[in-house]
Amino acid sequence: MDRHFENMCSDHPMKQVIAIVKPYLAEKVLDALKTMPLESCNVAEVKGFGRQKSYLDEYRGSEYSLAYLPKVEIAFWIEEDRVEEAIRTIVAVARTGRIGDGKIFVLPAACP
Repeated sequence: MDRHFENMCSDHPMKQVIAIVKPYLAEKVLDALKTMPLESCNVAEVKGFGRQKSYLDEYRGSEYSLAYLPKVEIAFWIEEDRVEEAIRTIVAVARTGRIGDGKIFVLPAACP
């Protein structure tokens, strides 16, 4: 095992935070998180739905339903005592107050 991971696991318990945000807000969220001591960060384009299930859109005069909406998943690992600060940062940038703002999940991070 890498000594870096040994020290990180024993000295500072970690959590994994996964934020699902609207695509046009992803860069703003990432910029806001740059000031935080993230251990690692992954970004992926994803599609899905929450409570809104789908929405109707209009294209060339015809309505159609989009069942899976485009989102961006930002996953990172951070010290447990900084999780609340990270969540506040994400919410401050990504919340629009409308349906489909996204979700934030916090998971325990197992050490190797």
